[in-house]
Amino acid sequence: MTFYLKILLVTSIWLLPSTSLLAQQPRPNIIHIIVDDLGWNDVGFHGSQIPTPNIDRLAAQSVILDHFYVAPICSPTRAGVLTGRYPFRFGIWDGVCNPTSKHGLPPSEITIPELLANADYESRSLLGKWHLGLASDMFHPLNHGFTHFYGHYNGAIDYFSRTRAGQLDWHRDSGPAIEKGYSTDLIATEAVRIIQEATAPYYLLVAFNAPHSPLQAKPDDLQSVGYDPHGPQAPNTDSGIAKRENSPEYGQTGKGNTIRQTFAAMVVSLDHNLGKILEAIKSSGHEQNTLLVFHSDNGGDPHHGGNNAPLRGNKFTTWQGGTRVVALIRWPARITGSRTFSQPTCYLDLLPTFAAAAGLDPPSNIDGHNLLAPLEGQQQLPERTLLLGDDTALQGHWKLHTNELFDLKNDPFEQHDVASLHPEIVSKLKQDLLRFAQISGPPSESQIQTPFTWPPLNWQLPPEILTTPHLSEPIPNDQP
Repeated sequence: MTFYLKILLVTSIWLLPSTSLLAQQPRPNIIHIIVDDLGWNDVGFHGSQIPTPNIDRLAAQSVILDHFYVAPICSPTRAGVLTGRYPFRFGIWDGVCNPTSKHGLPPSEITIPELLANADYESRSLLGKWHLGLASDMFHPLNHGFTHFYGHYNGAIDYFSRTRAGQLDWHRDSGPAIEKGYSTDLIATEAVRIIQEATAPYYLLVAFNAPHSPLQAKPDDLQSVGYDPHGPQAPNTDSGIAKRENSPEYGQTGKGNTIRQTFAAMVVSLDHNLGKILEAIKSSGHEQNTLLVFHSDNGGDPHHGGNNAPLRGNKFTTWQGGTRVVALIRWPARITGSRTFSQPTCYLDLLPTFAAAAGLDPPSNIDGHNLLAPLEGQQQLPERTLLLGDDTALQGHWKLHTNELFDLKNDPFEQHDVASLHPEIVSKLKQDLLRFAQISGPPSESQIQTPFTWPPLNWQLPPEILTTPHLSEPIPNDQP
């Protein structure tokens, strides 16, 4: 699809008469916060020992989406969020869009910021992690509807140096950003600036890389969770990957006494910075008409300190611990908060929900559903089957995982296979799984040849900048 055809299609969608009841209402600011590898048991309101007062406060004010599902790894979730379509439709599924990949988010896909551009959302920013294509600038966030990008293209950057594979991976719009700081702090600082300066309505996607590895925390955050400077130092859980980083310093700075302690300190920092964003929203005077969504991109990874207990499984799997994540939605002007919504919802639902909030109809080819009417108590979500993987499907409280069937209502931790008791449900879900293969499509790839020297976007920095000492040193918490 050419650029001009895509613009024509997006514009035609905008011009359709909206079926949303909100079409004549003031358009809200939309702030979408995605955190990275946060486990089910890594937040206070789920019983974690990690202190997360700001996440807990937000949960108390919000609708808790208690059965919110995502893909089991990063790039597919992000692709599905932005398009409202199953990411295996366009070849993003089995792995992430890493530096050796030629594929990325197809230019033909219509994204949330492209839709919102036609509803007077002049400011549409992405902060933090992209991870949806590095091999060509056709995958760049600014070519997918965002007006501003600040963050990193790849995943798993060093939190203090913001390097990966021997290169500085930190950018403002299309150019490198050379600055001191801890990435979680820098992302939140930029978010606060945008909230303070943007003219309503605006769209802000804040994609924190925390608490994804490498495990690195600031001294004050480590001390807050009991760090003993005279005790042992946690191992670098990325040591098996460090060889391809071409840097012995990668991920070494900021270790606590244990893996879990270091991870906890990173969550403390994440929570603190979420508090800054919440305070900026309140101070802006637009808190009532700000639609805020918060969720993790997948379940936690125990190897790197995450905890999904009591759910079974973890990141990389389609068990509950890999795909059922912490998720909250708050919009005081429209949605009554301080409650739990237990119907299955998913990452694909966010595009149609945001579109409806802005008074728009979404594209007709999406897989998600608008959540506003169900959240407002006006109607139930339609019965549907969610495809969580090529062998995993969910409908209501029934979940098929390979050939095993689980009744999540009575067995939320997937301990008892009841397939033999309900063959008709197994048959139905297996039929639904056939759609996975039928709608899976090829990836959108750049025309570059492999192997190639990464990064391919021509943003390498001079060697003297890469070796500047301050880029690999932790900074005190009182510095930006």
